[in-house]
Amino acid sequence: MAVNIEELKKVIALQDLPDDHLQWIIDHSTYHEYEDGDRIAKYGDPADTMWISIEGRVSFYMVVNGRQVYYFTFENNHVTGGVGGLLPYSRMTKLPGNSYANGPVKTLQMHKKWFPDLEKMNPPLIQKLIGYMTERARAFATTQLHYEKVNALGVLAAGIAHELNNPAAAINRISNELDKRLKRNYELTRQMLQCNLQPTHIQEIQKLVEEKENSPAPPKLTTMQRMNYEDELADWLEENGITDREPAETLAEFHFTIEELEKMRSELGKTNFVLVVPWLENLLSSSKIITDLDDASARISNLVGSIKSHVHMDRTNDLQPTDLHKDIENTLTLLGFKMREKNIQITKKFCSDLPPIPAYVGELNQVWTNLIDNAIFALQPNGELTIETRCNEKEVTVNVIDNGPGIPHEIIGRIFDPFFTTKKVGEGTGIGLDTVNRIVKRHKGDISVDSEPGRTVFKVCIPIVQKEDPILSQA
Repeated sequence: MAVNIEELKKVIALQDLPDDHLQWIIDHSTYHEYEDGDRIAKYGDPADTMWISIEGRVSFYMVVNGRQVYYFTFENNHVTGGVGGLLPYSRMTKLPGNSYANGPVKTLQMHKKWFPDLEKMNPPLIQKLIGYMTERARAFATTQLHYEKVNALGVLAAGIAHELNNPAAAINRISNELDKRLKRNYELTRQMLQCNLQPTHIQEIQKLVEEKENSPAPPKLTTMQRMNYEDELADWLEENGITDREPAETLAEFHFTIEELEKMRSELGKTNFVLVVPWLENLLSSSKIITDLDDASARISNLVGSIKSHVHMDRTNDLQPTDLHKDIENTLTLLGFKMREKNIQITKKFCSDLPPIPAYVGELNQVWTNLIDNAIFALQPNGELTIETRCNEKEVTVNVIDNGPGIPHEIIGRIFDPFFTTKKVGEGTGIGLDTVNRIVKRHKGDISVDSEPGRTVFKVCIPIVQKEDPILSQA
């Protein structure tokens, strides 16, 4: 089936062309029809053809890290002009993804060898096609940014779930243990009521416990020293009628001495002492459990605070003053599980007089996330990661340094290219150094990399004084 001039006039990009120009396009193109779901263009094939939409829609899927990701739908509208594929003056050499027919599709396809002749015949058309190419690039960049944000959020969410799992499991374990302790307290209290105890006895025990809680902790014992100390207390308690090991372990943890226990025994009497020690052990353990519960809850609160700050919740999309050191600390917290898995040593060398920096905070935090995550990925177990900040009256510099194997010389010039990665599917944040570069540029800053085996440095410079970009702020 051939295409006639009247059909070609319906293509928005070609509406103003004279009939002889339209006929020339028909004569120098090939006609193709596709059924729904047919692949029109294949990832990796040479990009050498412009296609013109006569009928139907074409869905484009970018190949990112081996996966197909939906990016765009081409159709005959004012966004694409009804043209796709390779356009004049495009630098694309290979197709970055696959294109599929979305319903029945009819196209004309023109090889790039005819572009010079087309430009000679109708220069305004070439300029119009370049305009459509620019709009397409902008739409692709927006989709890429959204995809990378979602991908990065997924990686962070997995890390956050990992971080929250430990304190959440601890709270569950603690609550079960505390329930048992409280139930045990009924029996122990009943036994104590059978003793001829005076209120002053309880006051003295309370005073001793409070002194233990409020006094500075003694030097931490080694595992062997602690075991010997517990054995010593256990032997003494057994000689005085208490054969259970648990009181010795708890009393050792609270740094009770044999002299203090002897004084307590002499004041209470041996019979009462045997009944009071289990009650005291249960009380001390319950107190320790509540402290552990508070620590686990505080850990969750700190993580939630780090998450809120990191993703820039409850703030506008305008420039806002931010504490870069706090932002970096939050990032390290959220990626902490990865560093612990590799036992990575962290060194922070922060300048002491860093002022608040105007930033699009949610975006700038993506920079620290990506750079630190890349460094962790590059490091071997027991590696070293250093974060440095330097500042003067004009700018702040952040250096992310790792002692990994370095970036190969043959690829270091490409690491800021769109979609370039050395990682496998599912590894890393998905943000990409191309996006990092664009975010830094949006902050009127610069990013560079210097790498050799044993030392890779990503250097980010951000001006301290910035002006709002009205165009970007509306994007």
